[in-house]
Amino acid sequence: MTKFSPQLRFALLGAISLAIWWRPLTTTLVLAANDDQYTHIFLIVPVSAALIFLEWRSVDGALEPNVPLGSALILLASIIGCFGSFGAGRVSPDVRLSLNMAALVTWWIAAFVFFFGSRIARTLVFPLCFLYWLIPIPENILNGVVSGLQRSSAWTARELFILAGVPVSQNGVLLYIPRLTIEVAKECSSIRSTLMLVVTGMVLAHLFLRSMSRKILVVLATIPLSIARNGFRIFVLSMLGIHVDPGFLFGNLHHRGGIVFFVLALAAILFLLWMLRRSEDQQPLAPASDLTGA
Repeated sequence: MTKFSPQLRFALLGAISLAIWWRPLTTTLVLAANDDQYTHIFLIVPVSAALIFLEWRSVDGALEPNVPLGSALILLASIIGCFGSFGAGRVSPDVRLSLNMAALVTWWIAAFVFFFGSRIARTLVFPLCFLYWLIPIPENILNGVVSGLQRSSAWTARELFILAGVPVSQNGVLLYIPRLTIEVAKECSSIRSTLMLVVTGMVLAHLFLRSMSRKILVVLATIPLSIARNGFRIFVLSMLGIHVDPGFLFGNLHHRGGIVFFVLALAAILFLLWMLRRSEDQQPLAPASDLTGA
């Protein structure tokens, strides 16, 4: 009897997971299609698959399936899935959805370890763990993040008005300047672009940096950069609306111009990456005696 290849076995176990968690997966995709706060979900599987394909060439040696660890992870995925489907009756539907998606991703990683081994999984740990971004953030957590972004963006815009010499006062997410009252609404919190910037920063840091501390620095930098980007957007639109044309407050630049300001934040991330990459390249190599332990 011909043996099935590890790739085919992995695909079969993946097909089983789709049969079990088909409804949570489709619910997540529908959520991503209809709610801007979850748009980044569409990027996760293609990016993860591309990274695995690119980094597979660095895998050395034969496959070493890890049946014990893979089985343990499959058991963990099953427990999370059972809790999400049957044991979480007192939690909200969005939390149950998050639990089921966590179970699905854990199952995929378990299948990978089961058939390809923990050594290869360690080599590809970033693209594998990156799949956890498929999990929709529960609404209570997301609302807290959005509220924080609203207030931080309002504070940043206020500071920019002060620097520009514009009289301004702030009350929560409301800004008062001459001839205009600005509300940083939930829709203006920039949660979508913030999540996109975080995801993009993670991938770029993984691709271009070696040091874990520098990678973490880049990811952490995406948060204040996103807040600064949104505060700057509020400031620019307000100044254009007051001094050039009130239509800027409600026109295309307000509703569809977010990409322009996102590119500015992305350019700042790329500049930070360039600086950190240069600092890595300029570090002297360790002496051979240090490498050999002599």
